[in-house]
Amino acid sequence: MSKSLQAIRGMNDILPEQTPLWRYFESTVARLCDNYGYKQIRTPIVEFTELFKRSIGEVTDIVEKEMYTFEDRNGDSLTLRPEGTAACVRAVLEHGITGGGQTQKMWYIGPMYRHERPQKGRYRQFHQIGCEVFNLDGPDIDAELIVLTWRLWGQLGIRDAVKLELNSLGTSDSRGRYREALVEYLSAHLDKLDEDSQRRLKTNPLRVLDTKNADTQAVLVDAPKMADYLDDESRVHFDGLKARLDAAGIPYVINPKLVRGLDYYSKTVFEWVTDKLGAQGTVCAGGRYDGLVEQMGGKPTPGVGFAMGIERLILLLETLEQVPEEISRQVDVYLCAFGEAAELAALALSEKVRDQLPNLRLQINAGAGSFKSQFKKADKSGALYALILGDDELGQQVIGFKPLRGQGEQQNIAFDALAAHLATCVVQG
Repeated sequence: MSKSLQAIRGMNDILPEQTPLWRYFESTVARLCDNYGYKQIRTPIVEFTELFKRSIGEVTDIVEKEMYTFEDRNGDSLTLRPEGTAACVRAVLEHGITGGGQTQKMWYIGPMYRHERPQKGRYRQFHQIGCEVFNLDGPDIDAELIVLTWRLWGQLGIRDAVKLELNSLGTSDSRGRYREALVEYLSAHLDKLDEDSQRRLKTNPLRVLDTKNADTQAVLVDAPKMADYLDDESRVHFDGLKARLDAAGIPYVINPKLVRGLDYYSKTVFEWVTDKLGAQGTVCAGGRYDGLVEQMGGKPTPGVGFAMGIERLILLLETLEQVPEEISRQVDVYLCAFGEAAELAALALSEKVRDQLPNLRLQINAGAGSFKSQFKKADKSGALYALILGDDELGQQVIGFKPLRGQGEQQNIAFDALAAHLATCVVQG
């Protein structure tokens, strides 16, 4: 017997009962981005592999171990995008939309791909929403991005469950001086470092700061601190960011070990973390990447942005029981019709109601059935009210109206008064 078809490990279906929460989350973020003046960009899922090698860095875990890379029929090396910033940079360069110092504030949404070990809140196909800003170099735009996410947490009801961590990586020059000092220190304690940190010491030493290994963490206690190597420009920028967050009343902690996993970051880096999801604590992260556009072949262009993992935030909403009650209800009104004539009248009547109440979620019973079976489907749909139309009602040009989720007697409503009645019961109530 052939093996049954199933999804690829770490790439999951989002089933109909799950999508209402996703749509709620996505629409909340989209509306917020619109309100802050960000415009949506949609980039391809597949890009030339060279894009990510040049932007993320060839010695990062993502490029070395995690990318889905393949050759197409022309022999070109292509990669399923592992993150969104590089594609946005490629797009603004290709279309010249940051030329002449034009400011661009954009947001994106879509699936990303990394070949990691699947676990709760961490998948091989995962979804992100992100914001990117080009040609603004002050701490004010860094602060705006953080303020935007803070407002989002408030709208979602999860502010108490997340914490903002900040750090500054300085300019490339100051970061280079710090890297030399860190390598010198860690090399003197090489035998105490875990195997992965020993490898990173030769390729990407700042990532050693990100280690979860307890022995290596103990070594890092006395390691040089990035703050001691910051240049004056970066220090002023970081102080400006902190002042703005203080003015906005947003709490934060300075995490000197926060470096982010991508090579292109400079100056501001930040993460929103939670202790409600076990090991997968980061729900949103970002920072400044002032050298990336130039690194990709463009003119010097400051940039800053963030990305948030949708799966983790959905999981956090469910864990904290912050799913709005109306999300689970996809039907407001369920119309039961009995007999051919009633079914025809129900179709015409329902379309007139939809014309008058475009936001009403009205479902008509399909597949006929007895009174009992149709009412069972009406109840299962989660609708607040059932409408009943049979030969008797049709003859009187009325429709039965019955509450399904609370007190109230069934009553008859005239056809021409139905929309107004539903507006008071459902749309406004």
